[in-house]
Amino acid sequence: MTETVLLVGGGGREHAIARAVDDSEHGTLYACASNRNPGIDELAAGYRELDETDAEAVVDYAESVDATLAAIGPESALNAGVADALDAAGVYAFGPREAEAKIETDKAFQREFMADENIPGCPDFATFEDPEAAADYIRDYDGDLAIKPRGLTGGKGVRVIGDQITAAEGVDYVLESDYEEFVLEERLVGEEFTVQAFVADGDYRVSPAVQDHKRAYEGDEGPNTGGMGSYTDATPELPFMDEADYEAAVDVIDAVVEAMPEYKGILYGQFMLTTDGPKVVEFNARFGDPEAMNTLPVLETDFVELLAAARDGEPLPELSFAEQATVCKYAVPDGYPTDPEAGARVEIDAESAGEAELFYASVDAREDGIYTTTSRSFAVVGIDDDISGAEQIVEAAFERTGEEGLRVRHDIGKPDLVQKRIDHMTELRGE
Repeated sequence: MTETVLLVGGGGREHAIARAVDDSEHGTLYACASNRNPGIDELAAGYRELDETDAEAVVDYAESVDATLAAIGPESALNAGVADALDAAGVYAFGPREAEAKIETDKAFQREFMADENIPGCPDFATFEDPEAAADYIRDYDGDLAIKPRGLTGGKGVRVIGDQITAAEGVDYVLESDYEEFVLEERLVGEEFTVQAFVADGDYRVSPAVQDHKRAYEGDEGPNTGGMGSYTDATPELPFMDEADYEAAVDVIDAVVEAMPEYKGILYGQFMLTTDGPKVVEFNARFGDPEAMNTLPVLETDFVELLAAARDGEPLPELSFAEQATVCKYAVPDGYPTDPEAGARVEIDAESAGEAELFYASVDAREDGIYTTTSRSFAVVGIDDDISGAEQIVEAAFERTGEEGLRVRHDIGKPDLVQKRIDHMTELRGE
């Protein structure tokens, strides 16, 4: 049976989802997004530009193409209840409803849920609805804190005292920013990693661990971004982890699914590997971006079959991933994220990418070519037997096409940076 799959969203993550649907023997793809992603457009049988948070418009388009399944990419759509509206219209949405999506969209709910349900890995935290009270807490706290606005911030709202800012700057941040409600929690020290799980009907399947690189510049310098790139190893765990670390993270996923059996879609656990094991930095209610571009290209299980099993209440199929490493690097416009300069022509395409895989994100497709906007432009992914080989595939693609008007964190996936992560955990563990 062929399923008609509606994809909601138009970024790099969604381009990876689109390719997974296109690779299936059982799916016909339609898409809707506020931008026209040229990579998705090329794969889709139909594409409508609309606001992804407009649930009524999404449902209208789903019904017009007789969609039988939907995959929702961006968290903004989940927060707007798009999954609720599609489900109510009889189109199974692989994504949590608004109430369950609060595990990402409401950071106070996230921590209170973890505390109430005894989910392992929860750091010490406090929630504030008054910036003045939050400022007083920062002034009085003995130690470093992570400052998190309560709602969605596009990966750019968190400030960490002792890493990015001073305590005094933290006080200024909560008093002077546009955010009013905050979660303040102990700063976690270690190495971050992500495990993404496919969830439905109280069942789940996990994917290999990924490490994202949020900081804008090489050497982990600069402000946080939506993610400059990421990598996986040919094993479920990363080089600075062992099997027990990965299994401990999966145990956290297991506890969340048990406590929230109505959850469906992707459950993204972002962890800090500390000397006490994995602690939860946050949960997301959808694929990560860029992490989806590491995970889906090596997924050997039919993606559409997985979605159909979730809809039909059948056990989720066991997932098979190619035993290969991946490296993903984003090209962003000069000046990103603080003062991005749009309008540079994007010279790379699928042919010039060579062995690498190309995923478009926020670009402007014109008659004479593709141009950058003010957000992340495109991602290049290399796949090989080890991280170093995958990284070299990505670099070869950039060398062929150049980067005029663009910036890339070239250090992602390079042996020196990976070794730095290993050495950091070895030092923390006193090994």
